Amino acid sequence: MAKLFFSYCHADEKLRDRLEVHLSLMKNQGLIETWHDRGITAGSSVDGTIDENLESADVILLLVSADFLASRYCFSIEMKRALERHVEGTARVIPVILEPCDWHTAPFAGLLAVPKDGKAVTIWANQAEAWTDVTRQIRKAVEEMARVAPKTASPLVAGLGAIGGVVQPASSVNQPWISNAGLGQPAQDRPRSSNLRLKKEFTDLDRDKFLHESFDYMAKFFDASLEELAARNQGIQVRFQRLDAQRFSAIAYRDGKSVAECSVRVGGLGGRSPSLSFSFSANAPEGSSNEIAMIESDTQSMYFKSIGMQSFHGKRESQLSEQGISEYFWSLFIEPLQR
Repeated sequence: MAKLFFSYCHADEKLRDRLEVHLSLMKNQGLIETWHDRGITAGSSVDGTIDENLESADVILLLVSADFLASRYCFSIEMKRALERHVEGTARVIPVILEPCDWHTAPFAGLLAVPKDGKAVTIWANQAEAWTDVTRQIRKAVEEMARVAPKTASPLVAGLGAIGGVVQPASSVNQPWISNAGLGQPAQDRPRSSNLRLKKEFTDLDRDKFLHESFDYMAKFFDASLEELAARNQGIQVRFQRLDAQRFSAIAYRDGKSVAECSVRVGGLGGRSPSLSFSFSANAPEGSSNEIAMIESDTQSMYFKSIGMQSFHGKRESQLSEQGISEYFWSLFIEPLQR
């Protein structure tokens, strides 16, 4: 069984949780166990425990975001040691690009990043597809390490065998039974399941908070994107206006003529249905919309899902983060300028 270490910034904890959910099949198959700093128990040495698990990891996942790059501990300590172990051949380092950021000149830029082509998870129209690609690449790396089984690999990787082309834990390939010695040790020092995550319940307050925080994020996203659009394209002028606490509008002009415009507001389906509405008019009347994104949730997180008013044949965009839904609404807005 290979040990995966998550090197990440706490600002990205929700994304780390989603990745761990997608790795569940590999855990259940006995291929991997995962560790991150939320596994540190009360009274333990934080730095010492992190160092111990970083040194014993077979695969080190760098969950890359602007927050990760800004974190002194992640960038200067965990990432530095991870790359040293990668060069030594004692661990495999895999950069997982969570969000768009300036990572291409980072020390790990020479490594093949995931998802495919280093396209950040949060800008995929369907984040589940991005996580699936990440998971497949991690599986491929673990299976490759097991096949090669270099002398420098840790006992966890060396203990993996293959049956019928499928990597199996050592206990599946005629290894002797291990005694129960050491059961008096603390749980974190003994073999245990990493499948300990329980279903989360989300309240109306949780959904309202997620909705309004996402709307505020989208407003900043549109404001900054409009500014950059004008800076990069001659003859383009823009206007962003925060109409009130729950509405904003955006307009792009080409040589003074309005070419693209929209407004976004909180709500759209009435009642307590948490949603964001998009209209192709900066002055859209209350109740009108051209696209609506609803908040839904699974056992671990909340996300947006469009109802498909602007998608081909009504295909719904699914499991979009606050950045994902911002990118989707922005794509609707900018499309007239890109024709």
